[in-house]
Amino acid sequence: MSLLSKNRGALPILMFNLFLVFSGIGLVIPIMPKFMESLGITGGIVGLLVAAFSLTQFLFSPLAGRLADSFGRKKLIVIGMIVFAFSEGLFGIASSSGLLFISRLLGGISAAMIMPAVMAYAADITTQEERAAGMGYITAAITTGFIIGPGIGGYIAEFGIRVPFFAAGAAGIFAACITLLILRESHPSKENRADTQPSTVERRGLLSQLRYAYREPYFLSLVIVFVMSFGLANFETVFGLFVDKKFGFEPKDIAFIITFGSIAGAVVQVTAFSWILKRLGEQRVITLCLFFAGLFILLTLFVHKFWMIFAVTFIVFLAIDILRPAISTQMSMVAEDQQGYVAGLNSAFTSLGNVAGPIAAGFLFDLDVNYPYTLACLVLFICFVLSAKSKKRRLLDAHAAS
Repeated sequence: MSLLSKNRGALPILMFNLFLVFSGIGLVIPIMPKFMESLGITGGIVGLLVAAFSLTQFLFSPLAGRLADSFGRKKLIVIGMIVFAFSEGLFGIASSSGLLFISRLLGGISAAMIMPAVMAYAADITTQEERAAGMGYITAAITTGFIIGPGIGGYIAEFGIRVPFFAAGAAGIFAACITLLILRESHPSKENRADTQPSTVERRGLLSQLRYAYREPYFLSLVIVFVMSFGLANFETVFGLFVDKKFGFEPKDIAFIITFGSIAGAVVQVTAFSWILKRLGEQRVITLCLFFAGLFILLTLFVHKFWMIFAVTFIVFLAIDILRPAISTQMSMVAEDQQGYVAGLNSAFTSLGNVAGPIAAGFLFDLDVNYPYTLACLVLFICFVLSAKSKKRRLLDAHAAS
């Protein structure tokens, strides 16, 4: 019996937690134009709000990764879900941009606790052969959260633009209770392990981890994670503002495009991702996805009809949704007994991109509606070139070794 089948009960709980967290992030996308109107905030402030979430996620992710290795995955997930629930409730009652910022900062802390712990848990309960499938399931939960979140935000906002956040907070408390009562710990805490000597990487602080990350065999993967996150965050942060300003779309329209434009990503991750990875290999999949993501973000600037915007968005999300688990799988293969640490670095570099991307997008949007997507496609194409060169270098090294 495979580990995935033996831990069938654990994976749905992990997926449900990530689904809720990323639904909470996605909720704000179709609603933000209305928030801008009601609170009188600019595109620059919107970018800073998104970046605030990612900043605290970045600062806390390496620590959370070490804690997941030291004290167990379950504790981090439960605490993270409680913080998430509080942050969503606070966003719902916020009447000023200051409270919105506090809410997003707390939301980032919750994501920092949950993501590395969940990814490390998934690595604990899968073999190397099952790792791609396990990461595909976990990433499908993230994708589905992004898909459903804007849909929930767009449609429930009909009852009031704050209602979705209260619902997300209640769901977060429910998920924390389910995790506490049902999920078993996959990794013994430091106190219960025979070997209590911390590793060298565990002693490092955040700055040291980032400073020495270039020495790791998965450093290029971390660079790609950063660039991918920068480009995607750039794309998503201003998407609602972009189509609202250019085409006068309502929250329902924005929710429809995001929901159905990215739904194939979750289906591919669950059904075909493992096969794609085995057929093409991680590096080729990463390179191709970077190219198509950059190309179709560029095409977004030239489409005008609703169905064309729908089609372009569909390809962008599909490329990113395949790219995400491919990179996670590539890094987890070389992480060995430091799954939490590597997952924490993965989350930290994701957060760095999610900090820089929204800030750039917000302020560029205030200058010109087309500038954010121009920058996003440029950085993705640069990373495509780096990835292609890395693939060529690996082939040459393999040929020399033989």
